[in-house]
Amino acid sequence: MHLMNHDLAHEFPEYLEKMTHLKASDAHFSTLAEHYDSHNHTITQHEQGKEAIAYDALEVLKKKRLELKDEIYQILKAD
Repeated sequence: MHLMNHDLAHEFPEYLEKMTHLKASDAHFSTLAEHYDSHNHTITQHEQGKEAIAYDALEVLKKKRLELKDEIYQILKAD
């Protein structure tokens, strides 16, 4: 099975420069990105069979990752 890459660079390649700037200059954005990366890492480890996690817990992580992604996108698309 081929797994999709959900890191922020792949999710928002058109915003790479802006993400770099915001991570360095906006504490809220930086925290959101860190939480997103942490959730994404845990999900990826499970999907690759490297870490066991209950199905319900995995679904909670995926939903939270999506919420974080949505909030990050709202910040990125704002001028």
